[in-house]
Amino acid sequence: MINIQLFGKELQKIGFTFYTGVPCSFLKSLINYAINECEYVGAANEGDAVAIASGAMIGGRKSVVLLQNSGLTNAVSPLVSLNYPFQIPLLGFVSQRGEPGLSDEPQHELMGNMTTKLLDLMQIEWRYLASEINEAQSQLLLANSYIERNKSFFFVVRKGTFSEESLRTELRSPNFTPFKVNKNNPDEKPLRYEALTLINALKNDKTVQIATTGKTGRELYEIEDHNANLYMVGSMGCASSLGLGMALARKCMNLIVIDGDGSLLMRMGSLATNGFYKPPNMLHILLDNNSYESTGGQNTVSHHVNFVDIAAASGYTISIYIHNLEELKASIQEWKEAKQLTFLYMKISQGSKKGLGRPKIKPCEVKERLQRYINNTTPMKDGGYSCGR
Repeated sequence: MINIQLFGKELQKIGFTFYTGVPCSFLKSLINYAINECEYVGAANEGDAVAIASGAMIGGRKSVVLLQNSGLTNAVSPLVSLNYPFQIPLLGFVSQRGEPGLSDEPQHELMGNMTTKLLDLMQIEWRYLASEINEAQSQLLLANSYIERNKSFFFVVRKGTFSEESLRTELRSPNFTPFKVNKNNPDEKPLRYEALTLINALKNDKTVQIATTGKTGRELYEIEDHNANLYMVGSMGCASSLGLGMALARKCMNLIVIDGDGSLLMRMGSLATNGFYKPPNMLHILLDNNSYESTGGQNTVSHHVNFVDIAAASGYTISIYIHNLEELKASIQEWKEAKQLTFLYMKISQGSKKGLGRPKIKPCEVKERLQRYINNTTPMKDGGYSCGR
């Protein structure tokens, strides 16, 4: 059995100070240690956790993601369509519920047999975590060597690997009264391209723009391919979680997440996580055309969803229904001044730029130039990598 205090300190020594994940009984001691001693973000699901950790990693925080193996299946999408193409390395700990030969609940049986096979299929290097601290220390150094080469590394954790760690303190979201503006005028429904052109024109040198997958990212690329832009090419639904991780890692940057209705519907639990941690430097803009336009214009189910109410109830400090481009401009400018977690919702028309192309720069190159831009614009302050609040 590994002494969790010694193991946690070894992780800190090699720079891992940012944790996110979803609870699992096999990992509870490591989760409690992270909450007690470091920075831990509790995610609504494992895919969101991977995206949060990835955003923090891009922002300069070496990140750990903690998953039950059943939740590894939830994390497959970002692991293969975000971390792999963008070459965002994560250190992962995944439990092995349903380990062959051991008694466990029936729902874990199949996953217990396929956990390591799934990691192999995703081309993620892995090891069973040793149960003795000296060997585990050597394994951590091996894992870190993969991280430094932009390759993820996962440990598979068996039952009883860690010593007990009691939860000493739990982060609580402060009480607040949300400011909310619902629809009170007709929608002008500009084209997405028009909205993106306006949003892009209002950025400054400390603004990072994350555009959701599909035509949103492709149109932003054509409007202006900027070093501070990140175009999601997969991992649908993960844009705001990626933004959350980056916003928490770089508090002096302005994070603008440009989302779509189909994307947000896929992972609406992310709203609750964003609202709990409330990064004031994050602006979340939803452009809703009631359509999966990138795949042929099929309807989404967003027609009767009140996203403004949901965002406010989830903890966003400010949630506003935007009726036109003038209101969009005013609200973005107000967010820059007020700096509070803000959600802006606007109906847009279907239709995209004719002859719309795709980014000609590789995802890994997008990530690398964004990291250079962030480091040159807002270098990490003293203590930027330290544990503690």
